[in-house]
Amino acid sequence: MHRRTFLTSVLGASAAVGLSGCAKGDASADTKGAATRPLADKVPAGTSLKIASYLGQQQLQFRLAKLPTLPFAVSNWLNIGAGPDVINAFRAKSLDLANNAGIPPIQAHYQGYAAKIVAIDLTRKPNYLFATKPGSDVHTVDDFKGKRLAFSQGQAQGVVLLRALKKAGLAYDEVKLVPLTSNQFFTALQSGQVDVAPLAISQAPAYLKQYAAKGARTISTDVVDLLNLLWAPQSVLDDPAKAAAVAAYIPQWAQGQVWTYEHPDVWNEEFYVKTQNLTLQQAQSITKLANKPLFPPSWEEAIKWEQETADLLAEGGFVKKFDVSSLFDHRFEAIAARAVPEEYRK
Repeated sequence: MHRRTFLTSVLGASAAVGLSGCAKGDASADTKGAATRPLADKVPAGTSLKIASYLGQQQLQFRLAKLPTLPFAVSNWLNIGAGPDVINAFRAKSLDLANNAGIPPIQAHYQGYAAKIVAIDLTRKPNYLFATKPGSDVHTVDDFKGKRLAFSQGQAQGVVLLRALKKAGLAYDEVKLVPLTSNQFFTALQSGQVDVAPLAISQAPAYLKQYAAKGARTISTDVVDLLNLLWAPQSVLDDPAKAAAVAAYIPQWAQGQVWTYEHPDVWNEEFYVKTQNLTLQQAQSITKLANKPLFPPSWEEAIKWEQETADLLAEGGFVKKFDVSSLFDHRFEAIAARAVPEEYRK
């Protein structure tokens, strides 16, 4: 359902690759003019987009929900989800639109790559918890002091960890952050390379089933990863035809999430059981934890949260401090909210 790759370890999805090098020239375009240019009312004939669809969820969602045919061609649906992979694909011009958490756009900006957020879905419930290695003496976040913590700077798991540390009053130099990508967390826990790693809540049962008897445990947190978003390279949004296509895609993206939330039984069978080879019981345990999609007419809260996240990363020296308002293209701000029933608006 989401840009959060919570099934990565459970389903054995492809590994996230390391962040690519900076390309400062990518961010040098005149973005102010593009950000204020009105969107076209119709998508010009012949327009196409390359869109991320992790594990094929997007196409399946649209088909099951029986949404109208998109008014443009999708030249490629890419099975890609992790933020670092998306940034690399943007750079290679093999991807035009992606679904991620709040941290990848910050990372892209730090790398000098210009891209903008075009749609927001707010996540109100935690998607992650912390798992300990087998035989661990860690029982609370306060016990993280002096421990080795798995840290993925460019992914949602990373910001959840940083926010949990801040809430507990722990400074970065009081812990050891071990740089890994989320697909490496299970192995790092199992081998004792790290003491603690943030896992998707849906991953916890499988981990505990294997290692609880050996002293592994989970630690809940009320820290949320607030933003589920769509974003696109500035070069895509500078193209009037492609920008119009993005605007036409957003309503169906929002409606698809609403449909999935309202039809968990169908989604369990058609996606988790038939395409991911999970048991119905496993599928039900995942959808039971699903967040209700919420599409705010105003991005004020999202911008504030994104700024707090960027500041948190800057405090740790992971990025340079900057004003995140530059990451949002307000031409698209109310499109998702207008496409869904009132109960799915903030």
